[in-house]
Amino acid sequence: MQNILQRAAGLCAIACISIFVAGCETRDHGSVRSASTAKSSGPETPNPVVAIPAVLPHTNQPPADAKYASSNVPGVPFPKIDSRRRAYFRIVAPNATNVSVSLPGGRSMTKGVDGVWTVTTSPLAPGFHYYTISIDGATVSDPASESYFGTGKMSSAIEVPSPGEDFYLPKDVPHGDIRAHYYFARSTGKTRRCFVYTPPDYDTNPAAHYPVLYLQHGMGEDARGWATQGRVGFILDNLIAEGKARPMLVVMDDGGITPGAMGGPRRGGGPMFWDKFTQVLIEDIIPMIDATYRTIPDRQHRAMAGLSLGGTQTWEITQAHLDTFAYIGSFSAPFGFPEVPGGFNGLLGDPAAFAKQVNVLFVSVGSAEGGMTGGSRTFHQALDQAGIRHVYYASPGTAHEWQTWRRSLHEFAPLLFQTGQGSNP
Repeated sequence: MQNILQRAAGLCAIACISIFVAGCETRDHGSVRSASTAKSSGPETPNPVVAIPAVLPHTNQPPADAKYASSNVPGVPFPKIDSRRRAYFRIVAPNATNVSVSLPGGRSMTKGVDGVWTVTTSPLAPGFHYYTISIDGATVSDPASESYFGTGKMSSAIEVPSPGEDFYLPKDVPHGDIRAHYYFARSTGKTRRCFVYTPPDYDTNPAAHYPVLYLQHGMGEDARGWATQGRVGFILDNLIAEGKARPMLVVMDDGGITPGAMGGPRRGGGPMFWDKFTQVLIEDIIPMIDATYRTIPDRQHRAMAGLSLGGTQTWEITQAHLDTFAYIGSFSAPFGFPEVPGGFNGLLGDPAAFAKQVNVLFVSVGSAEGGMTGGSRTFHQALDQAGIRHVYYASPGTAHEWQTWRRSLHEFAPLLFQTGQGSNP
C-alpha cells in the first residue's frame, strides 16, 4: 500500500509540474497519458517514478508581478510579462538541441531536465511585436500566441502593456462595429473584402450621415491589420465617447502591398506592385462605400491615411486625386514624399493655396525610428521651411511598430471633420 501511495504522489507531482510549466497544451505532449500508463502497471511492477526536485531547475522564473500577455491563446499561462516589460517564455521541446525566440534577448534559452526551454527577454518597447520561435533551425509560430497576418504570413505576436496608456484598450463606453464587407471590384473582376468601422450610433440614428476615413495598412499586412493589430475600433470608440473625435466611418481595404497580392512582385523600371490599388480605391471602393453606407459623399468629408508603405500609397493617391480628399495623414512612410515646393501640383510652393485645399496635413514617425523612415522628419522640416501648415507628431520611444501607428491615429482622428474647419489647424 505504501508503494502505491508513493507512486501516486509521484505521478501527481509530474502532472502538476507539467501543467504549471506548459499550460493547457500539456496533454498534447503525453504527460497525462504517461501517468495513466504508469498507474496501470500495478503494485507488483517496480516503481518507474524518478526523483522529482522540489524546484524546477529554471533560472528564468517570472516575478510575482508578471502577468499573462493579452495576446496569449486563452488559458495558456506563458508568455508572461513583468513590470519591467520583460517577457518570460516556456517552450516544450524535450528533443531539441537549440531553441530561441526572435525578440531582444530571446536567443539565450536554457533547457530544463523536464525538457522545457525557458528565457527572459530584454525589456521590450510597449505595444505589439511580431515574433517567431526557432527550434533546431526550423522557424515556427508559437502555439501559445494568437495569430495575426503580418510579415507576409500568419504570425505570432506579443502585446506589451504601456503603463499610463489606455486609449487603445476596451473601456466601458458605447462601442461601434467592425464589419467585414465583401464586394465585386469591376476594375479587377474579382470579389474583394474590406473592413468598415461604424460608430456606436450608426444603427440607432438612421438619419445621421457620416464622414469617412480610408485607412491603409503596411507592407506584409492586409485589411485586417488596423482592425486587429491596430485596435482602431477601441481607439475611435474611446475618442468619440470623450467627445474628442467626430463619429466617422473608417474603411480598411487590402492595399496590395504584400508582394504578389496585386499584379506580382516589383519589376525593374515598371510600376510598383501596389499601384493597382489606386484604381480599385477610386473606381470601386469609394463609390461602393458611398452607395452602401450613409456617408457624406464629398471631399470635405473624406480623409486618407496610411502607415509605412500605406503612407507612401497615401501620398501617391492624394496627390493624384486631391479632388477626392481634404484630409491627409502619413504614419512612418518610408519614401514617396511630395517634393517641396513642387508637390500637389505646385501647391506646396504656395502656403495659402495649399491651406485652402487641404484641411489637415498630418505627418508622424516614431522617435526611435531610423533608416528610410527618417524621411518623415526631413519632410516635416521642409514643410516648415516652406511655410506649409501641417501637424507633426513623434511617438515617444517607439520605432517602426504598431504602438507608433496607434498613437498616430489617436492624434490624427480628433483633427478630422471638425465643424467649420476650412483650413489647417
